[in-house]
Amino acid sequence: MRTLIRDLLTATAPAAEIEAAGWVRTRRDSKSFSFLEINDGSCLGSLQVVIDHGIPGSDDLPRMTTGSSVQLVGRLVSSQGGGQSWEMQASAVRLLGIAPEDYPLQKKGHSPEFLRSIAHLRPRTNLYGAMFRLRSRMSQAVHRFFAERAFHYIHTPIITASDCEGAGEMFRVTTLDPSTGAKQKFEDDFFEKAAHLTVSGQLEGEAFACALGRIYTFGPTFRAENSNTSRHAAEFWMIEPEMAFCDLEGDMDLAEEMLKYLVVEALEKQEGDLAIFEKFVDKGLRERLEFVASNPFQRIEYAEAVDILQNSGKAFEYPVEYGHNLQSEHERWLTEEHFQRPVTVFNYPKEIKPFYMRLNDDERTVTAMDLLVPGIGEIVGGSQREERLDMLLANMERHGLSTEEYGWYVDTRKFGSVPHAGFGMGFERLLMFVTGMQNIRDVIPFARTPGHCEF
Repeated sequence: MRTLIRDLLTATAPAAEIEAAGWVRTRRDSKSFSFLEINDGSCLGSLQVVIDHGIPGSDDLPRMTTGSSVQLVGRLVSSQGGGQSWEMQASAVRLLGIAPEDYPLQKKGHSPEFLRSIAHLRPRTNLYGAMFRLRSRMSQAVHRFFAERAFHYIHTPIITASDCEGAGEMFRVTTLDPSTGAKQKFEDDFFEKAAHLTVSGQLEGEAFACALGRIYTFGPTFRAENSNTSRHAAEFWMIEPEMAFCDLEGDMDLAEEMLKYLVVEALEKQEGDLAIFEKFVDKGLRERLEFVASNPFQRIEYAEAVDILQNSGKAFEYPVEYGHNLQSEHERWLTEEHFQRPVTVFNYPKEIKPFYMRLNDDERTVTAMDLLVPGIGEIVGGSQREERLDMLLANMERHGLSTEEYGWYVDTRKFGSVPHAGFGMGFERLLMFVTGMQNIRDVIPFARTPGHCEF
């Protein structure tokens, strides 16, 4: 039975008979034996294999080029070379799949732009193999965080008739054939109404929070936003908890606690993968993450943040004005230069926030909060939800939303309404933060961006 290279490299004793398999990273030949360096994706490290010429399968050694796949049987022995404790002395080798000379991942440096064009092969590189192993572990940590706090995992719809954000930037889902040229009605469509890919599972999540108390969703969301920035993608993953009997303060507490928890996860349980990001992506990564994990976050009201920015003396590309959303450059200046730590900004003007946020007593602001981090800007956005039926109906009217279409949502305030709150954390932005990667296209397996839907 095959043993993972991860387990072979961390073995505590030699083994008389082992089986391994993987892809060839390099091959070095001498007169009577060859060295293969193979990796099976289980860890960052590779296993050195010594193959004596003449063992079964060694005639195929010249064809065991970089990228080829091999299967080996042999012994695990102490390594005589530096850099590893163990190596494999093969007794038999089998060539499984040949990688010809045009294999694009030869042993040399490759640009991120080139690797995005071969996204189906880039997980075989050290950097992206580490990236997607870390993504897997961070996904598991998200579920563990909520399980430890008695949250229930809810699957909300991917196809929806509700526009949570009210921005209208949604992908339409239809079975109608546009090539017919005939004027078609929603009644002729599959759902007999307008349907879209979801931008958020929040509204459905609220309904379940008002029954189960604490829930979270973790799944793909979609934005038909024609934005070609390094932080935006058309398909991405969101972590969205909702909590009944919770206010804005509790919402901010959970968001900050969750970010610290996940940062500690990246630091302590990444099985060596973080080292490659420290070496090649961000040499100050570990220091920054350790600071975030061990220090309190700053909290300020939106109005105070605007005052600080306006009095900063900094010439921002986008002017800072009360009543406008903060731009990424504003968020990064607050976190990286002014406070030099993550910052939670709360109590935003009602005009720039969605209909579901609770109106404050000043009737000018809502209980919204954004958690900002150095290097990224906003990583969490949330609020206390408007639980008062009359206020919710007034908000819906002000935003031009139909109470008939959102009748199910109104029912959650009509029947046993409670104070509740929640937030959304962009999973890819979290990964960018804990790895130092600067482009969202490099932390998601197959990026979906304007004009790009390959693979």
